[in-house]
Amino acid sequence: MATPPGTRGPAESAAAAAGARPAPTLPQPATSGTPLILSGATVVLPTGTVQNGRVIVDGTRIAASAPADAQVVDVTGHYVVPGFVDLHNHGGGGASFTSGTVEDVLHGIHTHRLHGTTTLVASTVTGDMDFLAQRAGLLSELAEQGDLAGIHFEGPFISPCRKGAHSEELLRHPDPAEVRKLIDAARGRARMVTLATELPGGIDSVRLLAEHGVIAAIGHTDATYEQTVEAIDAGATVATHLFNAMPQIGHRAPGPITALLEDERITVELIDDGTHLHPAALQLAFHHAGAERVALITDAMDAAGFGDGRYLLGPLEVEVSEGVARLVEGGSIAGSTLTLDRAFKRAVTVDRLPVEDVVAAISANPARLLGMADSIGSLEPGKYADLVVLDHQFDLKGVLRRGEWVVDPQLS
Repeated sequence: MATPPGTRGPAESAAAAAGARPAPTLPQPATSGTPLILSGATVVLPTGTVQNGRVIVDGTRIAASAPADAQVVDVTGHYVVPGFVDLHNHGGGGASFTSGTVEDVLHGIHTHRLHGTTTLVASTVTGDMDFLAQRAGLLSELAEQGDLAGIHFEGPFISPCRKGAHSEELLRHPDPAEVRKLIDAARGRARMVTLATELPGGIDSVRLLAEHGVIAAIGHTDATYEQTVEAIDAGATVATHLFNAMPQIGHRAPGPITALLEDERITVELIDDGTHLHPAALQLAFHHAGAERVALITDAMDAAGFGDGRYLLGPLEVEVSEGVARLVEGGSIAGSTLTLDRAFKRAVTVDRLPVEDVVAAISANPARLLGMADSIGSLEPGKYADLVVLDHQFDLKGVLRRGEWVVDPQLS
């Protein structure tokens, strides 16, 4: 029987999957070496939104002044915002960051660039420790080349009763020696590790990660309020997809959500796809934590930018139907098919959040968490020329990365 388009059965090879994809369009120089002025735009800056503003690009960077030979592109009627930064992303375009070849991973990265994500951290899912160490080596090479901003290990150090789309057989306690094994395998490119910090070794592992400059994220956890506070005091700074895969708020058992929302040291990840969160829950997080403590993420899996069908997430089979990914066995939500351009539009049009708050959550805050705020995350002179052009319906109309058009501006 023929396999439906977009289907990835357990026996399908990565090479076959790659062969079914269209060849990616390579970025083109924005101006063939000539400086560029994007003029007439509504430009979102750290200091506020500027009407009839302009952004100057010279080479790979944003410039403060324009040379006389600069090429002018009229983007009147459009927004220009910083390129999106995704802290938590498992793949896209049919490619998995956990199991794909180098070609697959590059294809997944390019798929998300087409949707405005100019900086991306590759997330893995729970697997055998030796396998994850091997993947860390492969992904670290891509990070060294500048294709990735680093690696996020989501699992195996998570709670079996909050495992979500992770294989329970492969879960383990966060023994600091094993956590150290993974971050060593990443060769300085580990950016974040998600932990159920209430498990044996959890607090010591948080301290280890903090000492090595790696984000300790609380997630897939069954912790109490008090246990969560202890982990934050030990150095945890991120909540992995807040509300999901953790106990909900109770009036006698406030749980981890309350602790994570109330502490100014924590940035909360939110998946704004309309499936993971009710709009009121997302608005609650924004209003309580403040826009400066929110990071919008995709938690995307292979099907993002690719389509419905069957996929593998680690060793587990996933069915994607109408853009929603669920485990074939058990029905748990299995990541998302979200891209950050859709998250941006939804945050403004459905959740009614101010554009400036969305820019903070989708660009500036994750850049700060990654220690990259001096080069990305806002449209300021000296930073990389990473930007997205949106129309006034907040649909993506152009993507510039490092001064090259990934998506040529569509301004008609």
